[in-house]
Amino acid sequence: MNVVVVESPSKAKTINKYLGPGYTVLASFGHVRDLPAKDGSVRPDEDFEMSWEVDTASAKRIKDIADAMKSSDGLILATDPDREGEAISWHVLDVLNKKKAIGGKPVKRVVFNAITKSAVLDAMKHPRDIDIALVDAYLARRALDYLVGFNLSPVLWRKLPGARSAGRVQSVALRLVCDREAEIERFVSEEYWNLSAVLKTPRGDEFEARLVSAEGKRLTPKAIGNAEEANRLKALLDGASYRVESVEAKPTRRNPAPPFTTSTLQQAASSKLGFSASRTMQVAQKLYEGIDIGGETVGLITYMRTDGVQMAPEAIDAARRAVASQFGERYVPEKPRLYSTKAKNAQEAHEAIRPTSFDRTPDEVRRFLDADQLKLYDLVWKRGIASQMASAEIERTTVEIEADNGGRKAGVRATGSVIRFDGFIAAYTDQKEDGEQSDDGDDDGRLPEINAQEKLDKQKVNATQHFTEPPPRYSEATLIKKMEELGIGRPSTYAATLATLRDREYITIDKRKLIPEAKGRLVTAFLESFFTRYVEYDFTADLEEKLDKISAGELDWKQVLRDFWKDFFAQIEETKELRVTNVLDALNEELAPLVFPKREDGSDPRICQVCGTGKLSLKLGKFGAFVGCSNYPECNYTRQLSADSGSDADASVSNEPQSLGKDPHTGEEITLRSGRFGPYVQRGDGKEAKRSSLPKGWAPATIDHEKALALLSLPRDIGQHPETGKMISAGLGRYGPFLLHDGGYANLETVEDVFSIGLNRAVAVIADKASKGPGGRGRGTPAALKTLGDHPDGGPITVRDGKYGPYVNWGKVNATLPKDKSADSVTLEEALVLIADKAGKTPAKGGKAKATKTTKAAKTGEAKTAKPKAKAAAKPKAAPKAKKA
Repeated sequence: MNVVVVESPSKAKTINKYLGPGYTVLASFGHVRDLPAKDGSVRPDEDFEMSWEVDTASAKRIKDIADAMKSSDGLILATDPDREGEAISWHVLDVLNKKKAIGGKPVKRVVFNAITKSAVLDAMKHPRDIDIALVDAYLARRALDYLVGFNLSPVLWRKLPGARSAGRVQSVALRLVCDREAEIERFVSEEYWNLSAVLKTPRGDEFEARLVSAEGKRLTPKAIGNAEEANRLKALLDGASYRVESVEAKPTRRNPAPPFTTSTLQQAASSKLGFSASRTMQVAQKLYEGIDIGGETVGLITYMRTDGVQMAPEAIDAARRAVASQFGERYVPEKPRLYSTKAKNAQEAHEAIRPTSFDRTPDEVRRFLDADQLKLYDLVWKRGIASQMASAEIERTTVEIEADNGGRKAGVRATGSVIRFDGFIAAYTDQKEDGEQSDDGDDDGRLPEINAQEKLDKQKVNATQHFTEPPPRYSEATLIKKMEELGIGRPSTYAATLATLRDREYITIDKRKLIPEAKGRLVTAFLESFFTRYVEYDFTADLEEKLDKISAGELDWKQVLRDFWKDFFAQIEETKELRVTNVLDALNEELAPLVFPKREDGSDPRICQVCGTGKLSLKLGKFGAFVGCSNYPECNYTRQLSADSGSDADASVSNEPQSLGKDPHTGEEITLRSGRFGPYVQRGDGKEAKRSSLPKGWAPATIDHEKALALLSLPRDIGQHPETGKMISAGLGRYGPFLLHDGGYANLETVEDVFSIGLNRAVAVIADKASKGPGGRGRGTPAALKTLGDHPDGGPITVRDGKYGPYVNWGKVNATLPKDKSADSVTLEEALVLIADKAGKTPAKGGKAKATKTTKAAKTGEAKTAKPKAKAAAKPKAAPKAKKA
């Protein structure tokens, strides 16, 4: 009997079926140990020795494996086929050796790119040893991420209060988002005009042709810059006669894109399906690990963390057969298509993402998949099969037309395209992201029959005004694409990096666009000013290239660390001399458009609007940065620093109270004020004064006596509940407008509802909340929505609905579901991972472990990979021991 170690329990169950009774398959739940989240885990002064820690939950898994080894003939390490998987196998073997659990028994490493019976059995026939070069690359990456996070983050905490972390890849990704925002802010829109003529052929067909030249001069796009020039050229076209000079029909071919990589899958799922990067990887993990199809668990796609674009020869043959079967022989190209990636530093060590069987069409598996799984599988199948289909044949027609107005001549052009043979387009076409140009599709429509030298009748001339637009903000998809182009990060890090930026509140996502928060802008400006090299795109990409060379056995991993640490440590030491005033001066300059937006009256945006003599500047407080006056304390004007401060800067409220009138009942003065956390209204003075913050969306300029009274009167009693006889009240809380009844809360849709809702509707809202399951304050444990099954250690796992959304429960452990996971779709396997995460060991989706929000990611600031193991949070000291090196 052999012991086989894989990463996730669902995978263990499937592989156990494939291998039969001669094997015991156990799951490691991702990494079994990791660097402790404290100083000294990586020690540069000891040639980068690293301390590893096995947490309690992982220790139990290791004990299970060690116990199984007592009666086994050998150990087979079958973790995932990437750098992280290799490292997990190395960790497992190292811990077992320290426990003396191997006892001279043979140890082999096997890898498979798909979880199908044939792939697993074939892998077992071709074992190998652990690839130490891949392990070295992993060790180098973990050490680098640790050293950057545990040395740079404390600098941020001391010099930039409110900043939470920095990281080797995280900070560079954040810089991309912030640089794009700065580019948008600097953008100056320019006017331009487009002219076109609607013409009719002798056969009565109309078409449109655009102006491309006038009076012997070729016109570039946006060349017509004002209405005067546009009207002059419009007059020329209005009075002209038109004759076709030439008609050229040119056949072109469009080739299919390669199968998906991690990056291109995330991009396509975003543009076509609206999936976030993390949601894409969650669904892909499930498709890879296996779906129950007719009583057999089968992996539907190959491994989804890859930057390779090539398919295995047998997969190419299967795809070509499927093309002939599904679309016909004409759609099969003469030769198989071979691809190579253009992405910087791509390793192409693994296959592209493809279906494990092209015969398993989306329609055939539809009934076995949930909605998201079907959508993603459909995408992978179509892209994979399209990659081995014939080119699309397109005829592009260009018509050159002369406009003659009494000897003044202009040239207009009409273009159109016709698909003569759809080829791969019959299976798959790309969809462009907002602001991105797709390679597929054509903006030109089909033209009617037009012949050379024939005359055309003018129907009308259009002159349309336009203004240039700034570059679009990044979406998750376009940011991932840019990171891949620059060689920043790796396939397994993209989704985790974006999640880290959101969790740190460095960015927000609005309508799928990434918007940097003020906190993110400050961190980026600080790093660009004082740690320039470490947020440079080329530097980060070169470091990734060195890691790749380590994995290829071409570089010594410790030498790479020595070279990095020497300069990085010196830079950290230099910041000790930094004064906060130096930091603020640099940030005031770097972030001027954000901190000091232009004023409509043209006055100096840095002059205080309250005292008229003080100079505004960034200030640092316990809770982060804000804008204040240099005449403090005589002038105590303050303003929050926010990403949209430019829109309301002039409407900001001084800390000098603005009287709104008196309370008719108490006679106390009601004032409008501004504090560190924004504008608020206050009744009276002193500690007993009643205060109420302005609700989101309420501008200070709109607050009058009536609105202030309404705010200060909250909570508002609505009436007694007809069944309980207890009072229902409405108010504003930390999480927005609410109803309160019998200790339970129900959310209201708008702030206005707080002031207008009546008793009947309030009762209905409370009843609706109760029907969805309890979860408000003062209630007992919410009732279970459904039971998923039993935990391996005993006890049922249920799904419940709480105040902050649905969660899974096992005993005393409650784990909130991710935002993109519904209570209906969560599976037992996913629940086990979430519960293990909450309990102190953090396996990632599908069994890969990842850093938790309260441990390494918060301390090191790095998304790292999708798989590092978490442990209990341990707050780092102000300065790492490594600084003494």
